[in-house]
Amino acid sequence: MEILGYLLAALVGISLGLIGSGGSILTVPILVYIMGVDPVLATAYSLFIVGATALVGGIQAAIQQKVDFKTVVIFGLPSIIAVYATRFWLVPLIPQELFMIGTVQITKAIALMLLFAVVMILVSISMIRPNHNKIMDENTSLVYHYPMILLEGSLVGILTGLVGAGGGFLIIPALVLLAKMPMKLAVGTSLFIIAAKSLIGFLGDLQGEELIDWSLLIPFTSFAIVGILVGMLLSKKIAGEKLKKGFGCFVLVMGIYILVKELFSN
Repeated sequence: MEILGYLLAALVGISLGLIGSGGSILTVPILVYIMGVDPVLATAYSLFIVGATALVGGIQAAIQQKVDFKTVVIFGLPSIIAVYATRFWLVPLIPQELFMIGTVQITKAIALMLLFAVVMILVSISMIRPNHNKIMDENTSLVYHYPMILLEGSLVGILTGLVGAGGGFLIIPALVLLAKMPMKLAVGTSLFIIAAKSLIGFLGDLQGEELIDWSLLIPFTSFAIVGILVGMLLSKKIAGEKLKKGFGCFVLVMGIYILVKELFSN
């Protein structure tokens, strides 16, 4: 099972490299169901794994001049503040036992997994649904709608802090629609934003009482980094839209599975 977990870690990176999102949504389920990590701790591990992997991808994109650093700051700053505050203050404040649904006791761990499942289902729908938005030309001038970008950055940060997902599925559409950014530039810029807010969010956990298993975290992250490098190479040869829909179907099945498992097997 451990070997399977590391192989799936590479899949996380490949997805990030191919479509700039989606891979991080798999990290928590892999850690929880394959590697046996506690759900709350898995969200912290996910921040480090996704952050480090996205940073490598972001550097590669920057070398290819596919990163807009002004947008990284405008969108990233409120997102970073929100994710750090969520991990350092909000998550520790959530009680271990929340409420009952019939005979099922909803604990903090179950609630986070249920939230994660809902996010996965919403992500899958956005991936499967045909993209009718006009794709911006590479030479299109960027337009910054500051209030909306700041608001979305904060919301993505809170969600990242709660479930450990990188939020690329929210960041990329926001950059395309709100900053009128070409898709390839949005993907590269998104990787840098994901890296910054995820790694800084992880710092909030390092200041807590959780013990970090680096013997698991480092190899898992290494496989994910290899995956993102492979994914960025494959992205030049595989049609992103077809891959996005196929991955969306997989994420949908996973989200429904987690929802059913957490509600009916506890």
